[in-house]
Amino acid sequence: MEYKRKKTVGGREAKLASAPVETIEYRLSEDEQVCSFCAGKLHEMSTEVRRELKLIPPQMNVVEHIRYVYGCRRCEQEAISTPIVTAPMPAPVLPGSLVSPSMLAYVMSQKYADSLPLYRQEQQFLRLGIEWSRQTLANWMIAGAERWLTPLYDYMHKELLRRDIAHADETTLQVLKESGRAAQSKSYLWLYRTGQVGPDIILYDYQTGRGGEYPGKFLKGFTGYLQTDGYSGYNQVEGVTQLGCWAHARRKYHEALQALPAGQRSNTAAAEGLAFCNALFEVERKWKDATPEQRYEARLAESRPILDAFSAWLEAQRSRVLPKSLLGTAITYCTNQWEKLNVFFQDRRLEIDNNRSERSIKPVVIGRKNFVLSNTPRGAKASAIIYSIVETAKANGLKPHLYLQHLFERSPQLPNPANKEALSKLAPWSASLPLVCRIYSK
Repeated sequence: MEYKRKKTVGGREAKLASAPVETIEYRLSEDEQVCSFCAGKLHEMSTEVRRELKLIPPQMNVVEHIRYVYGCRRCEQEAISTPIVTAPMPAPVLPGSLVSPSMLAYVMSQKYADSLPLYRQEQQFLRLGIEWSRQTLANWMIAGAERWLTPLYDYMHKELLRRDIAHADETTLQVLKESGRAAQSKSYLWLYRTGQVGPDIILYDYQTGRGGEYPGKFLKGFTGYLQTDGYSGYNQVEGVTQLGCWAHARRKYHEALQALPAGQRSNTAAAEGLAFCNALFEVERKWKDATPEQRYEARLAESRPILDAFSAWLEAQRSRVLPKSLLGTAITYCTNQWEKLNVFFQDRRLEIDNNRSERSIKPVVIGRKNFVLSNTPRGAKASAIIYSIVETAKANGLKPHLYLQHLFERSPQLPNPANKEALSKLAPWSASLPLVCRIYSK
């Protein structure tokens, strides 16, 4: 059976709203504007419009910035010294380099928004007649991140610490040239992001390990709710109320159920545990579009009885199931995390799972499959910063390439790129950003 996607009224117009329009008009010549019936003069009575998307492939142009220097003829002839006046010219994004803001933004967004490795971009540029090594491209990434994106990253970090709801997760990263460590050693990208209230902030932090001291240091000063997958390392974050993840709990029962033969899955303890979790998610789906107040009341009325029954079921199952079996692992997880799994009742803004973090960690996992590794700690740190800017831009409805280009055009012209007021205007959620940076202009 085929299913047709329901068309959204005005959807096509919304998609094209931010695209520049090239208009081509087709008119009859004066000689052709004659009626075939009476030979009278034809007049324009209406138009027919056909719209299509035109793709302009990447092309390389050389832009020469020439500024003129002025002197005074009279002073040259009569004065002891002659004042020299030079026309102003925009500061370059990377002094001494051929790279422009648009080129730097393009390479950066190709790698970090579209997961295209630098060696493949090197091949792309070669087909355009430009020979740039991947080392040159990598140097651009590091220099651009350190010089212009780090102040914005630090500003976003401070803004995240001011919120009272955060999510966290972590994933592995291989870095070849870490001091005193083997090339095969595991390093980590830690993810921290805001909740569903307010503009999205998504930050990545490169560290050499998975110890709890890393989130403890990054989130120092943060007070509020911290939602994770239950990893004990987050216990070192001080001043927070930890929030559990029902998606992780549900996944363990699903794995236990899938391990059983297909014909023996009904009426099993694994199926019962999964059913409790599914019932909680069904309440969330039913009230997804409700106000926070309505969702809070629904949780008390509908989710609380489910949890009470689930708690009694867990207690009854503990003595019947082998602790190290898949089902035993699922029951132990829920039992150990029970207090944290119930925290979502404390605040109507809270979510019952940490899927928000998992969605934000996914682009890094996809990119890791293509890039495989980072060469140096500087490169890994630059990657964390660039990912943070790109993913936060995407989450706030921006086009990563054009937003990065805007940053690289504006930041070098600022007297103090680290100025808080200047950074607030460059932040991905700023209302003062050009409309061209937005996916849909309104």
